[in-house]
Amino acid sequence: MASQHEELADERSHLLSHHSHNRRLGSLVDEEDVASMISSHISKEEQALGESPVGERLPYNDYTTIDWLHDLVKDSFRYRSVHDAKGIRGAIASSFDSSQGWIAAAIIGVLTACVAFLVDVSVATVSDWKTGYCRGRPFASKEVCCTAKSPFTTPLQAETGETCSEWHYWTTSYSGAFGIYVACALLFGVISGTVTLTTKRSLPATAPGVGDRGPVQKPGEAANDQTSPSSAAATGKSIYMAAGSGIPEIKTILSGFVIPHFLDLNVLVVKAVGSVFAVSTGMCLGKEGPFVHISTCVAYLVAVRFPKYRASGRKLRELLAAGCSSGLAVAFGAPIGGVLFAYEEIATHFPRKVLWRAFVCSLSAAMTLKALNPTGTGKLVLFETNYGTSYEPYHYLVFVLLGVAGGVFGGVFCKANFLWSRTFRKYNIIKNYPVFEVFLVVLATALLQYPNPLTREPGDVILKNLLVDCTDSSRSAYVCVQEGDGGSFNKYLGWLGHGILVKLVLMIVTFGIKVPSGIIIPALDGGAFFGRLVGQLPFLAQTISPGIFAMVGAGAFLAGVSRMTISLAVIMFELTGELEFIMPNMIGIMVAKCVADALEREGVYDLAQAVLGHPFLDHDHSMKIVQRESHLVEELIPPPQTMREITVEVPDSGLVPRRLLTEKLSQLRRRGLMDAGLVLVQRSMLQGYLAEGELEFGLETLGLAFPEGCIVRLLPSTTGGPGLPADGDRELDLQQFIDRTPLTICAKAPMEYAVEMFGKLGLRHVCVTEEGTGKLVGVIIKKRLVVWLEGLKH
Repeated sequence: MASQHEELADERSHLLSHHSHNRRLGSLVDEEDVASMISSHISKEEQALGESPVGERLPYNDYTTIDWLHDLVKDSFRYRSVHDAKGIRGAIASSFDSSQGWIAAAIIGVLTACVAFLVDVSVATVSDWKTGYCRGRPFASKEVCCTAKSPFTTPLQAETGETCSEWHYWTTSYSGAFGIYVACALLFGVISGTVTLTTKRSLPATAPGVGDRGPVQKPGEAANDQTSPSSAAATGKSIYMAAGSGIPEIKTILSGFVIPHFLDLNVLVVKAVGSVFAVSTGMCLGKEGPFVHISTCVAYLVAVRFPKYRASGRKLRELLAAGCSSGLAVAFGAPIGGVLFAYEEIATHFPRKVLWRAFVCSLSAAMTLKALNPTGTGKLVLFETNYGTSYEPYHYLVFVLLGVAGGVFGGVFCKANFLWSRTFRKYNIIKNYPVFEVFLVVLATALLQYPNPLTREPGDVILKNLLVDCTDSSRSAYVCVQEGDGGSFNKYLGWLGHGILVKLVLMIVTFGIKVPSGIIIPALDGGAFFGRLVGQLPFLAQTISPGIFAMVGAGAFLAGVSRMTISLAVIMFELTGELEFIMPNMIGIMVAKCVADALEREGVYDLAQAVLGHPFLDHDHSMKIVQRESHLVEELIPPPQTMREITVEVPDSGLVPRRLLTEKLSQLRRRGLMDAGLVLVQRSMLQGYLAEGELEFGLETLGLAFPEGCIVRLLPSTTGGPGLPADGDRELDLQQFIDRTPLTICAKAPMEYAVEMFGKLGLRHVCVTEEGTGKLVGVIIKKRLVVWLEGLKH
């Protein structure tokens, strides 16, 4: 997408130079040249669409919205032009067009799995370098290195229950090992943060002087009509494209907004490299969230190779929604859970064909990852368990208890992390030097986690150790050694409690730092600690494996943090391979979600969107907000000054001076709303809508062939008389860019109508008419509705 904008800019620069030379020679470009200019920027399908009353849409502005409904109509022109072709060539083209989505989905899955394989292998190796290296194979992880067991070789191994002599520790002293661990973690954190900073980008402003959100107008409060559009300079905010999990931004993109450069190749590379070093620090973060971003980047890079998806923002997002499912599929070896995660948590537009393609995408990713075998087990199941016992009906009370604890944990975390982001990260030293924050968090993490043998390992290893079933074959595991030794049992219980508190505190201060990071594995770890601790109760430990409660607790804590339900239950099954314990997981997940919703109604990803300031319109959540009170659409009508600026009174001749449109374009730019436009009216009746992108293209590209004082035709003449006098007696025809059938809504309509139209139809704008007369009284753009809904939340 970025390369297309750059090519378009180059073409415009060339045209500007060319036509400036022509004007100096006193010559004008003839009609054939104008037609050539249009065809060079607009496809045949778009030209055909321009002849219809729907109007034309050019490439979308940065950080603006797409028009789902218009893209649907435009794709219909493309579909008919391809499938109506006759002969063998037409049949081949038609078959290829129908199969492009399936081909792209399979390619996305394979490429995502390849990237995941490289990241998984690298994380396992780099993370273990904090403690030592493998003799003879320095690039092997400890798990791969320790293929043969031998007696204890160091005191550290004796403490943790390890029996590997092939793995060489940097030192045998506890203090020395502690210092090297902390130093390596700090080094990895600085590398990850520094790499992430290379993806810093400045987004265009969407409101003057206030970044991309604009001041929130509270419900019932009159809009301020005294503010001059030019009173504050338009300033765009800066974001780090590779920071965080990327899931909040992906949700924003899939809901119809545009975040430029977020899915570029360099972001993918930095995300992968940064994830390796970020996870290797041992911080309370995981690579599962970044995998979703990586898979969406792969989906974008594959999709733009197909003209069918490159030309349509709607269809592109359908393929992105399918592609992001493969990210979780390779992260957990959970292909079905990945599909359900994309449907439940990520995508806002998920028709049946997207579900099928997401299934193909996850399937191809899982098959490829199993063949690559990054874990060396030959299995997709990451934490395979085989508990020899089952549960009894009275255990349901324990599962409910785990759900309540998970909900409390999730609610407290969401509130505390939101407050931490709003306060601590506002300090200039943290805001201006994000790597310094990473340094502090890594230092705190290493100092708090290393003394505890249970929290010393990476997050996925911690989870694997806590889910273990202490059968005869697993007695060498540290957890099983402690649970079987009454002498150090109290100390072991203390380490379990310490793990719960440390995970909660470190998750609060870690989520949101400027490195690639996810929240899934840390939340699972916290729940596993609590579940394992509950499983030590005497009346439970004697009847059922404590690992079962660790598994249920892990799912409950993640549900409390993320509010995932169906997809999480399936993921827990695919993670452990324990089909028998689906019901306990469902109980813990549902109870946790209900409790967490009572404490904080928004999950971690929704709150992250609020902190990051990305516009987002969730149809179901927005409908719940407007249903609390009675609101009418007229509350969203822009102030009179704005309406004067965006309204063009078109005479019966259908012609207006070019100078008028140039002034209107300048006013639109000063307002900073890049997805705004002009409404065309005759005798106060709506006649059409001209988007800012089309107006800019018409005046500054096509208009190069016409003198500055020319006239512009916007509508057909209804009088048949002569038009306005013009310099050179030429008129610039922009009729093909006019949307002659913009959707309208009555000003007295309930606000639920507007939310339904924007949410279900994916509209970019809707015109508001007066009750009874049908006269135009306002225009609502999508972001204005989003800002208004934000005001209702507060």
